[in-house]
Amino acid sequence: MDARFLAHNSHLADPRRFRERDPQLRHLATCPLQHRSGLLEELPTSTPGIYSLGGGRQTGKSTLLKQWVAQLLDSGVAPSAVTYLTGELIDDHHGLLLHLNVHLEEAPPDGLNYLVVDEVTYIGDWDKAVKFAADAGMLDRTVLVVTGSDLLVTQEARMRFPGRRGHAAQADFHLHPLSFGEYVALAGVLPDGEAPETIPPRVVGEIYAAFDRYLLHGGYLTAINDLASHGSIRPSTLATYSDWIRGDFVKRGKQEPYLREVLAAIVKRYTSQITWNALAQDLSIDHPRTVADYVALLERMDAACVVPALMEDKLAPAPKKARKVVFSDPFILHAVRAWLDPDVDPFETQILSARADSVWASQIVEACVAAHCRRAHPTFYIKARAEVDVAYVRDGRFWPVEVKWTNQLRPKTLTQITRYGNGEIWSKSRTPGEINGVAVWPLPLRLLSFER
Repeated sequence: MDARFLAHNSHLADPRRFRERDPQLRHLATCPLQHRSGLLEELPTSTPGIYSLGGGRQTGKSTLLKQWVAQLLDSGVAPSAVTYLTGELIDDHHGLLLHLNVHLEEAPPDGLNYLVVDEVTYIGDWDKAVKFAADAGMLDRTVLVVTGSDLLVTQEARMRFPGRRGHAAQADFHLHPLSFGEYVALAGVLPDGEAPETIPPRVVGEIYAAFDRYLLHGGYLTAINDLASHGSIRPSTLATYSDWIRGDFVKRGKQEPYLREVLAAIVKRYTSQITWNALAQDLSIDHPRTVADYVALLERMDAACVVPALMEDKLAPAPKKARKVVFSDPFILHAVRAWLDPDVDPFETQILSARADSVWASQIVEACVAAHCRRAHPTFYIKARAEVDVAYVRDGRFWPVEVKWTNQLRPKTLTQITRYGNGEIWSKSRTPGEINGVAVWPLPLRLLSFER
């Protein structure tokens, strides 16, 4: 094996000490809150094929795969059957094929072998090497997992390797930041298996407190552990994420000043309806297509969500109507704002103040609901006589949701949601109720039940 990869393959020297020597697992062991993703039970162990793991920066893909490697070793897989490569150190498909050959030569002659290529999109024409290896029969006994922070890696795997991916029921995986439900479980707020409908009032208060914290750190473990350890989110944690976004854009030939303008426009119009034409007119960017391209890349990086208007009769996006653009997690919003408007203590001056501001808090909560719904179902908003914040499609129909993170519900602001027999209001109230014939649910509890 190339010596440059040995730091990530310490199991080859001593599999019993892999957890203490591996950089990701060693860091995880120092964290007060340590998450074990449900994807660990879904990643392949016995079926050869080409698998992809997508997800945004800093969501823990590398840590997840190191946990998977440790799990394989615990199950009796020979250390020499497992190789972990990082795409940043491989220039092109010729180099990838060379490392693949080395892995196969060093793997046991019988049984399955396991190869991880982390951040494969750094490798020029990486798919050519994988396609060649698959066609040559080199992967017949191999579980190959490729990862990328650009979700295009999953789309490319589907398109470029038809008939070569193996026979597993699932070949593509997506690692999101922790959902609110996952955070509640991690923090030990809600007992395993406890139904939201049966939660006692004392625990309801703890769940609301957990939701307040979630609005600060979102689902990013580094920020979660910052708050748990230090009572705040460190500027360096925020800067790490914004630096990744900027770096990835520059690597793709995009201009950082344009990125700054687009991000500032999203923040300024947060949860509001926008068009690419209107944004381009307010920016120095010449063409609406450029704005759309930058937003599309943010979406591919899992940093942003584009929420289109719904055509109610077709359950599809309305192409000519304005859309909303929100960040896919509260932490991303905070990291972006800290970059756009630098401050010595962004946690105090920006993050806490946003949560305390009724307008900002409502916008953050609405974006959080839309992003959660989008993980499980096609998600839209409704633009009719009035607006409905979120509408997700499930079981052949749409389900409208009005998000009201205020202390008082005003009937005159609910005219559109009352037009739908299955509409719901997700609110700040801690008890279920009804207004104008529409069911009102405590928002954090509804998020929990929605995930289950």
